[in-house]
Amino acid sequence: MSQLLALVLVVFILFVGDAVSVRTKAWIPSVFISAILFLIGYWTFFPKEIVAIAGIPSTVATMLMYLLITNMGTLLSIRELKQQWKTIIIALSGVLGIVIFLFAIGTFIFDYQTMLVAIPPLVGGVVSAVIMSDGAKAAGLASLSVFAIVIYVMQGFAGYPLTSVMLKKEGRRLLQQYRSGQLPEHRTTAGTANVQAKGRSAAAAVSGEQVPSSRTSSELRMFRWLPAQYNTEFFKFFRLALVAYIAYLVSTLLSPVVSISPFVLCLLFGIIGASTGFLEKQALQKANGFGFAILGLMLFIFDGLKQATPQMMMQILPQLVGTIVIGVIGMYVFSMLIGRLLKVSKEMAFSVSLTALYGFPADYIITSEVIKSLTEDEQEREMLTSRMLPPMLVGGFITVTIVSVVLAGIFVELL
Repeated sequence: MSQLLALVLVVFILFVGDAVSVRTKAWIPSVFISAILFLIGYWTFFPKEIVAIAGIPSTVATMLMYLLITNMGTLLSIRELKQQWKTIIIALSGVLGIVIFLFAIGTFIFDYQTMLVAIPPLVGGVVSAVIMSDGAKAAGLASLSVFAIVIYVMQGFAGYPLTSVMLKKEGRRLLQQYRSGQLPEHRTTAGTANVQAKGRSAAAAVSGEQVPSSRTSSELRMFRWLPAQYNTEFFKFFRLALVAYIAYLVSTLLSPVVSISPFVLCLLFGIIGASTGFLEKQALQKANGFGFAILGLMLFIFDGLKQATPQMMMQILPQLVGTIVIGVIGMYVFSMLIGRLLKVSKEMAFSVSLTALYGFPADYIITSEVIKSLTEDEQEREMLTSRMLPPMLVGGFITVTIVSVVLAGIFVELL
């Protein structure tokens, strides 16, 4: 098979997945459709190395992971996170519930290594799934390497309907209180517009669209003296690569004392780079490289499915269902208890925790669709948006972007 034919086939599969997701308003996730099509391809006429033939060998995917995780760190704003401290505690409690229940119950039903591989992808996204799949493969655990990918692909099917149900209950409760005058006056239209603008900015960050900013010069404080025309795409790539290399170097230097995944340090150094003004926020998007990086990483994810025979898929099915069920129960118990202590409704607390199963943009899409389905009144929609959307966005960011990468960096060393 020629390189260009391989590239056309694999990119077409990603497009079909996206189209189905858009058509179903994210109820059927793109990764699920793409995974099915890749499996059909591998079981029929795809060469096993089709992703490498298309131009994304493992070395390229690893490079893209370093850049993407460093870029994720630039999105973190400490000030905004402080305003949602209850959300952060609830999101962390949900993750803790998953970890405790799977280690306490899942280990006895299945085994310790299966739970190590399962937890980071279950509470995270594509990056943690790649880290655990690659780690399992390096440890000679072929079936668990596939398991990490499959659990990432399937977790959304538990999260999407549960979140929708919980948010609808929360929305009806808020509407009842609002209509009876029990709620304080909702935020001003300007405040709500600000929330919606943040959602659109986050959407642009994921899609790769550049968001105009009036703070560009102050954001890049270290290079305020540099004429704008010299801040080229290559200079942006250079600084991202340099920060990622420093993270890798520190990880290597620390390895005789303590084993820390370089990916965890990439996240930390990305935060430091943005806060000191060495990196812009969304640096990879502004370098026009985000879309290709995601494409390459997604292809590398589905490359892991080439090991998945029909027999292996049937073999890991019990672990898949059991892990998701036990994890979600643990998430519900812990988030409900912490939510009660913080005087947050169990529906909202559980919804925030469930963002760990899919993250952004699904959290934004589901919340927006639920609000639209509950009322036609614009003021009521503004009230629901101001109270439901910010916690959902922050919850997804904390669990998928930060916690899952940290857990993956720790757990992969235990395999």
